[in-house]
Amino acid sequence: MRAIRFENAGNADVIKLVEEPVPQVRPHDLLVRVYAAGLNRADILQRQGFYGERPDFGDSVIPGLEIAGEVVEVGAAATGFRNGDRVMAIVGGGAHAEYARVDSRMAMAVPDRTSFAAAAAIPEVFVTAHEALIHLGKLTSGGWALIHAAAGGVGSAAVTLAHALGAKTVFTASKQKRIERINELGGTVGVDYRKHDFLDAALDATDRRGVDVVVDFIGGPYLDRNLRALAPGGRLIQVGTLQGGEGHLSLDLLLHNHLRLIGTVMKSRSFDEKLAMTNRFRERWLSSFATGQLAPLVDRVFPLAQVAEAHRYMEASGNLGKIVLSID
Repeated sequence: MRAIRFENAGNADVIKLVEEPVPQVRPHDLLVRVYAAGLNRADILQRQGFYGERPDFGDSVIPGLEIAGEVVEVGAAATGFRNGDRVMAIVGGGAHAEYARVDSRMAMAVPDRTSFAAAAAIPEVFVTAHEALIHLGKLTSGGWALIHAAAGGVGSAAVTLAHALGAKTVFTASKQKRIERINELGGTVGVDYRKHDFLDAALDATDRRGVDVVVDFIGGPYLDRNLRALAPGGRLIQVGTLQGGEGHLSLDLLLHNHLRLIGTVMKSRSFDEKLAMTNRFRERWLSSFATGQLAPLVDRVFPLAQVAEAHRYMEASGNLGKIVLSID
């Protein structure tokens, strides 16, 4: 089968399209003919060598964390699916290939009328967004959230879920056109972070009370202002550190306002943790994609042979929503 491998750690030039054996199915596995796969920031970090000697965390050295495709083989202990079923799933590596295996317990049926490209844009970002915003962040209807990098995959999913929940959002993005698109997803107050201070915007929007939850991907440079944007008892959910992990932390502020700082990342979690996260999302939101209440935001679809271009596009931070690979 055709698959993507990284020759070494480095820039997009290390990406190679190679021939690899089709994965062997284990008892609980489904073998899926992959028709579309999501590209995530973790794939960039893996290519750059960020994860060191164990870039796959145990399942495959082939990159890629989410798939959409058709079941072609069912393991002896797998239940709930059969050959020909359309499925989407988070996988522990191996998505950027013509075939991938996934534990059947992690698989979700692709909602009716949803294309494979759209389905590949759902699992990783919406499971992560639900975990950060609602499970850990405890956002409820009528509450306020500050969501950074709202034009990205997880950020746009978080805005979408907050709106569906009946909550309001202050969100950061660049360029007016991107802000307007996020407003269409249900964002309340858009902030161009290059021109305006998101802390002022969050306090103004909430009559100086502050937001209930902050979902941040930026890291250290935003830490102090994120905490100051929170209402007493608020939660800062740290999902990434795109601009580094070093920042100013006022323990007095943390204590006085009884704030909570919670870190979360998908890739390094155990199988049981990933399964629990997937099940929480499935039970709460999967039916909403079938009814059309929710839909993923897909920016561009690249053929598998152009995966290096897709990496460069993501690194340039020009996308609005999810970047997907098509595997025909």
